[in-house]
Amino acid sequence: MLVATWNVNSLNARMPRVEQWLAEVQPNVVCLQETKLADEAVPTDVFNSLGYEVAHHGQGQWNGVAILSNVGLDDVVDGFDPSLEPDTDARLISASCGGVRIHSVYVPNGRAVDDDHYQYKLSWLSRLVAHLDATAKPSDHVVVAGDWNVAPEDRDVWDRASFEGLTHVTDAERSAVAAVRHWGLVDTFRQRYDDAGLFSYYDYQAGRFHKRQGMRIDYLLASESLAERCRLDLVDRNARKGTKPSDHAPVLARYDI
Repeated sequence: MLVATWNVNSLNARMPRVEQWLAEVQPNVVCLQETKLADEAVPTDVFNSLGYEVAHHGQGQWNGVAILSNVGLDDVVDGFDPSLEPDTDARLISASCGGVRIHSVYVPNGRAVDDDHYQYKLSWLSRLVAHLDATAKPSDHVVVAGDWNVAPEDRDVWDRASFEGLTHVTDAERSAVAAVRHWGLVDTFRQRYDDAGLFSYYDYQAGRFHKRQGMRIDYLLASESLAERCRLDLVDRNARKGTKPSDHAPVLARYDI
């Protein structure tokens, strides 16, 4: 099963590129973030014509997450488990696809360390762990994929000094993501590659992409049962090139199931 995650930074703006990418790469499951669409505005017919079922959780011009699947799409849940404090933003959707419980996550940005949104980010990640506790077991086939807005280590940013005092690299954020991993998930990309300089996000400004000045904030975390069957991890840097790209590149993993 080939699973991908991609923050498209507006599905309306990126739809031609998404269609072409799906036709060329043919992933089985795709987690999308920042669709910036209401549910009724999703081009479901287009995705269906490409062989994908669609589950979408959106709120119009902000946020929005989706799961596309050509291996089945069942038991869809929007947001956190009902036993938890609900989220006012559309940042999480989960579904069962081909025997795997898939979660598409768009973690809050945090804005600034002294901003209330930063505390919301930490709380959100804590609730994600509680959501996993309520809906799955570490022994299950589980993938949590998306835009985490956290670089797990210093090697996941192009220059640590440039982020001093900023979000995405603080100890609290990294600890919150580590708590998600400790639930029973593996960062197979980092397990496979020791190299620094492997990034998924490049700001549009200052020619960051061409200078390779990016961040690794998009990743797939897989349960041990899938991690041991993971045969491929990559960032599709080519999808970040060309006309009107998203500022994020797709990240993919293949699991033998």
